[in-house]
Formats: sequence, C-alpha cells, structure tokens
Amino acid sequence: MSSASVIGFVSLSFFLLFHSRVANSVNYGEALAKSLLYYEAQRSGKLPPNQRVQWRGDSGLHDGADAEVDLAGGYYDAGDNVKFGFPMAFTITMLSWSTIEFQAQLKAKKELSNALDAIKWGTDYLIKAHPEPDVLYAEVGDGDSDHECWQRPEDMTTPRTAYKIDDQHPGSDLAAETAAALAAASIVFKPTDSKYSSKLLSHAKQIYDFACQHQGLYQNSIPVAGKFYSSSGFEDELLWAAAWLHRATDDETYLNSLGGSGNTGSTRSMFSWDDKFVGVQVLAAKLVLEGKVESTSVWDQYKSQAEQFICSCLQKGNSNFKKSPGGLLWFQPWDNLQYTATATFIATVYSEYLTANRASIQCFGGIVQPSELIGFAKSQVDYILGSNPKNLSYMIGFGSNYVQKAHHRAASIESVKEKPEPVACKEGFDLYFYKNEPNPNLLEGALVGGPDENDGYTDSRSNFQQAEPAIANTAPLVGVLARLA
Repeated sequence: MSSASVIGFVSLSFFLLFHSRVANSVNYGEALAKSLLYYEAQRSGKLPPNQRVQWRGDSGLHDGADAEVDLAGGYYDAGDNVKFGFPMAFTITMLSWSTIEFQAQLKAKKELSNALDAIKWGTDYLIKAHPEPDVLYAEVGDGDSDHECWQRPEDMTTPRTAYKIDDQHPGSDLAAETAAALAAASIVFKPTDSKYSSKLLSHAKQIYDFACQHQGLYQNSIPVAGKFYSSSGFEDELLWAAAWLHRATDDETYLNSLGGSGNTGSTRSMFSWDDKFVGVQVLAAKLVLEGKVESTSVWDQYKSQAEQFICSCLQKGNSNFKKSPGGLLWFQPWDNLQYTATATFIATVYSEYLTANRASIQCFGGIVQPSELIGFAKSQVDYILGSNPKNLSYMIGFGSNYVQKAHHRAASIESVKEKPEPVACKEGFDLYFYKNEPNPNLLEGALVGGPDENDGYTDSRSNFQQAEPAIANTAPLVGVLARLA
C-alpha cells in the first residue's frame, strides 16, 4: 500500500471513529425533553400556571367570538399566528401514536406527563371545535392577512375569523383526521383518565360519521384553508380514522371499513399531514403480523405497501428515495424535515412491530431485520441533531451550534414580558424581521424545514422554505427520540 493510501486510510478511519463517537454521545433524552417543550411555545389561549416557556403570554382569548363559540386554545401552526385544524389534528394523532407506542420510554425519561399535556392542549381545543355532531371548526385567523403582519401572538391585530365545515359544506379529510386524532388520544388517556378518554372517543365517533355521511374536500368549503393546507383527497383520512377507531374500540365495523377498501393506497412516496396512506398501511400491517386479520389480498397489500415504503427509505427498495450527500432522506424543497421525521417514525414503530412478532422484511435488496430499521432512524436523527456536513442542529436549542434565525414571529420579537408595548403589524418587519441577529427568544425543540438536497442551509428569517418550524414537524420525532433515549 502506498504512503498516500495509508494516509487516506488513516484519515477515513479517524473520520468514521470521530463520527461514531459523535453519534454515540448524542443526548436523545435532552432532545426528547426539548421536543415536548416546543409545544408550550406554540400554545394559543390562556396559559396554565405550570407553563414552562415563560417568554410567551396569553393570546387569542377571544377566538371564536365572531361565531359565538369559544375557540380559545389549541396551537399556532408554525411561525405564524393562524390555527389550521388540518395539520393540527395530524400533529395530535402523531403525538398520540408516539405516546401509545413508547409510553414506557417516556415514563422512564420522566416526560410522559409532558407528552400528555401536549396532547391534551390540542384535544381540548378539538373538542371545542366540535360543538354539534355535524359542525367542525377548521381554522381561526386568515393566512393572507396574518402573513402581511409580523407580530407576536399577544399583539395580534389581524382578523380572527372562525371557519367551519358542516352538513352543507363538508370536509371529510379534515373531519376524519380530527376523528383519528381524538380516537388515538382516547387510547393514550384510557389508563389515567377514563372519563376524558370516553369523551374523546364519543367525539371521534360522531366526527367520523359526519366525515362518511357528508363527503367532500374541506378546501372546497373553506377556500382560505386550501391556500395553505390543501388536501389531495379524503380516502386516506377515512381509512386512517377507521384504523384508529378500530384500535380504540375493537369494533368490527371499523375493521370492515379497512378490509373492504377498494383503495389501499399503493406504494407511497411520503407520509405527511396530507397523505396518511403509509400510516394506514402500517397499522394494517400490525394486524397482519399479530394474526388479527385473515391473510387476504387486501391485508397483504397493506403490509406489502408499508414494507415497500420502508425498503425505499433504507435504500433497499426498487424505487429508493433520494438522499443528500450527507445522508439525509430528501423528499422536497419545502419543509423537507417534516417528511424525513414521519419516515423515521414509520421505520422506528415498524421495528417494534417486527420485534414483537419475531419478523423481518423481505426487501428487493435483501432481508431487513428490526435492528437495521433502528440504525436507519438513528442516522436520520443524528443528522437532524448536528451530525451533518454543516455541523448544524436543525432542532433549535439542541447542541452547541443550532439554527438562530428561525422564521417565527413570537421567537423573533422580544417577549411581551420584557417589552410590554404592542408591536404594530408592519412595525414588526422593520424592527425585527429584517434584523440580522439571532432571535431573542429560544424556541427550544422546534424543528425547522431543514437543508436542501445538497445539505445546504441559509440561516435567515426570510428563508421560510427552510427556516420555518411547524408543529407537524416535531410530533413524529417525539416517539423516535423516546425510543432512542
């Protein structure tokens, strides 16, 4: 071997050793704690006495007043001050799924109560948003007017219009996703608060019936929502809700809806707030693995399609997903880490199902054992937390070098506790948005949109495609971090 080869070999060995040490030293428990803390910074409404994120204050206390209904509470969606029901409900479903599967790990890390609080802040709002069987409030605030202002939630001067779906203006996607969220949450609360669990389940059943009986896309009823969170269809949400209602009730009716579907989704290219088919397929595959359903073509299709998605994540499928040079799963330019986080959760939870049933996956590129799925999940989480070409953590507040200028109104303007004078609509842009300084408030646990396909990232408030965190981004990571911690 030449001296140059020896030097190259030694350098590579050192690099691999260094990165293995970096990976092994990642404090997943700390990342888990921060991920749950993030939801307290996104709270709307009257903050509770045990609020830990002290730079936030009460806001949106009169939400719903225009419709004479109390819609205070819930979560602001991202770096804005709008409450979008569609991604909020998906967030609650994913927080609940994380908690159901990794309850023991959350408890061991003393984070279970924080997980329950994060879920309940959402479900209390979703219950309020469902005042009648066939009425569901879908949004508070207007994206267009909100985006024209740069204000703290505590100072909002933009319209807080409440938008709803009903029997004359349906939205099966929104209704079914909300039913899924409440059904999943009912499982979470059953051991500790059976009364609340029953209430959640009662609402879930009603909203699911509404979704089935009055079918349509929600943005056709509420065009302002479609500008920001347009749904590509509602078949996936109807199946997703049926899967969660079956898991919560063991009622065969919901199982028959799943098993009788003429559309199992085929092999998907992502799992997100818009497309739930991968989630449905994984929940159905769990039933197959456990022998709870007959091995028929429909159930086998669900399982096969779930596993093909996972194989593509692991680069062992026949149509693998793109990876950046640094090893990050890359799906699209806008808020990519949301899709990486959901894919990572799917791999993590499926490894649990395989382990419990002593099974493996037969991929196009070979057999995959559960441990390989966890290895993959770890690689994605490590990248997100700083083991990447930029040595930058995309979870705010985690590590020694993290994103400083997230596109986030509340975090970028001095706290109302420090500067009580209201910040006017346009004033916020001049005083804060265009400032080339780190955000004054630490939005701990927020997961920004993340790097581009070549691992590039520009830390700038105006870079909303990459620098804006959202509640749907962090929720899947809660379960993954609990498992790794």
